[in-house]
Formats: sequence, structure tokens, C-alpha cells
Amino acid sequence: MMKPAPLLMLSALLSAGLAAEEASEEAMTVTLSRMTLATATTMAQAAVAECTKKGIQIGVTVVDRDGQVQVALRDTIAAPITLTISRGKAYAAVNFNVPTSQLKDRANGPIGRAPGLIMATGGLPVQVGGQLIGGIGVSGAPSGTTDEECAKAGIDAVIDDLEMAL
Repeated sequence: MMKPAPLLMLSALLSAGLAAEEASEEAMTVTLSRMTLATATTMAQAAVAECTKKGIQIGVTVVDRDGQVQVALRDTIAAPITLTISRGKAYAAVNFNVPTSQLKDRANGPIGRAPGLIMATGGLPVQVGGQLIGGIGVSGAPSGTTDEECAKAGIDAVIDDLEMAL
């Protein structure tokens, strides 16, 4: 008959072996979805078109999930600063994975002063199937709410196709 201590040790070794086997079956890489240039361009153009319908000239930036610019467009007479602001909004939306309208309370804190972040309304994350794939930021409208409406129009122009592609 086996004594309790060796039996416990044998049980622990068997459990460790099973745990190691389970760990080795876990994926060692992850698969990420990315927008194509055509998709990002369609999104940016749709945002510009929406604001143009409202009589507003804007700048729009679409970034990938890492916050890197994929497309930046500035309407004919939109102020040059709109591109800098739209990029900061898109960058903030991607980094926090929320609309920038939800970041206003943090804008005056230390995080709000981080380089490249603009926590003003007008930036939206782009999510497909619960996965973050990018962000869009709009600047130039008289209000952030209108910037956000135009950004949403950009997402709406491609979201069905993105979801079908997933």
C-alpha cells in the first residue's frame, strides 16, 4: 500500500503533466483583422460626403487598430488644423476603444495631456464582431456632435461589408 505523501506527490505530478499538455495546446499567436486601404478610403469619403451634405468642410482621418494613419482627407477649404485634430481623435478612440465623447472627463487630467490624444467629441472606434479594427476621427464641424455624426456615417458606409467579411 502506498503512503499518503507519495500518493499526493504522484497526484500532483499527474495534474502538472495534464496542465502542461493543456498549455501546449493553447494558441501561441493571435489573428487580427485589418481594414484594407479601399475600406478605409470609402469610410473617409463617406464621412466627408455626410458633412458636405450639411454644408460643412472637414478633415477626416482613419487609423488602423494600432493608431497608425491609413487615410487622411481634408475637404477643399477645411482648415489645415482639421487633419491634426481628426488624427488625434481617431488615435484616442482606438487607444481607449470608446467614442471620444466618453473621454471628456479625462481630457484635463494627465492622460488627456499625452501626446497625440485629442479627447473631444468626433472620434469613434471601428469594431467588427467585437474586435477593434481601427478608428475614425473628424474635425471641422461647428460642434463635436456633428463631427461624430459624420464619423458614424463613415463607419455606416462600410460596416455591413466588414461584418459579412468576418
